Amino acid sequence: MKRLTTLLLVTVTAVGLTACGASTDASTATEASTVSVQDPWVKAADSGMTAAFGTFRNAADRDVTIVSATTDGVAGRVELHEMATDEDGQMVMRQKKGGIVVPAGKAHTLEPGGDHIMLMDLTRPVEPGQDVRVTIRFSDDSTMSFTAPARSFSGAEEDYEGGTGHGDTGEHADHGDHG
Repeated sequence: MKRLTTLLLVTVTAVGLTACGASTDASTATEASTVSVQDPWVKAADSGMTAAFGTFRNAADRDVTIVSATTDGVAGRVELHEMATDEDGQMVMRQKKGGIVVPAGKAHTLEPGGDHIMLMDLTRPVEPGQDVRVTIRFSDDSTMSFTAPARSFSGAEEDYEGGTGHGDTGEHADHGDHG
């Protein structure tokens, strides 16, 4: 009887552990698997630099952070940027330290005049209608890719931190006109 009880206990424990291992608990999901992007787009530009935009939705119960991005070869360098107030009270564009946070259960929109993915040192023109493949990396090293169509946009002529935007001597001066 003792042997049968032990065998039964081992079987129940094994089944219980197997069931736990098969769980798809949201807390173990990668950051990339909990985020979707809606309405992505890239500003058309002949040379220099441009930016990618869109709305990122986070279905997780915890914040996720976009820490970097790359493209399909259209840009020599890609950075995460924000608009912020400098020491003179002027709005300037600068690299976003710590990445872009998408709050738990909410959306964060990347848009002209706000947070965006900056595509610098363009290797070729980005023409209206052209698709640009963007891959973002999250703080847990998971990645997600999306296709963003290019479109004409006359806005987004922001100033860069340390200068006035076009031909300045600030940290982004070597990136040329952004479209």
